[in-house]
Amino acid sequence: MCHTNVAGEKELVWISTSYKDLIAMPDEVQDAIGYALDLAQRGAQADYAQQMKGRLRDVIEVRSSDDTGNSTFRAAYTVTLGDIVYVLDAFQKKSKKGIETPKVDLDRIEGRLKQAKDHHEKQQRKV
Repeated sequence: MCHTNVAGEKELVWISTSYKDLIAMPDEVQDAIGYALDLAQRGAQADYAQQMKGRLRDVIEVRSSDDTGNSTFRAAYTVTLGDIVYVLDAFQKKSKKGIETPKVDLDRIEGRLKQAKDHHEKQQRKV
């Protein structure tokens, strides 16, 4: 896990490989996702970010395309655990079928949400 914090903003905690995956994306995608995360740290939400449904309703998904418009990228975060923004995942959408997030990605996000909850519970016990 990687932590970043700026005075007056919610702490940003990167789960698993989410940071490494984000910085491997094209610059314009990093900028769009980074802006959405900055807004989340300030208590707001980007227009191109939306709440997921079902078992992942506590997760916000950010969608961005590269400059060519041929590749779609996603990032997932949650702000439901105290004053922390947990970045759960960042990935390139491989499937060209529809806009739905593939099940394998949903399962990975769900597992990382559990990791974030576990991390938050451990942090609360320390206080």
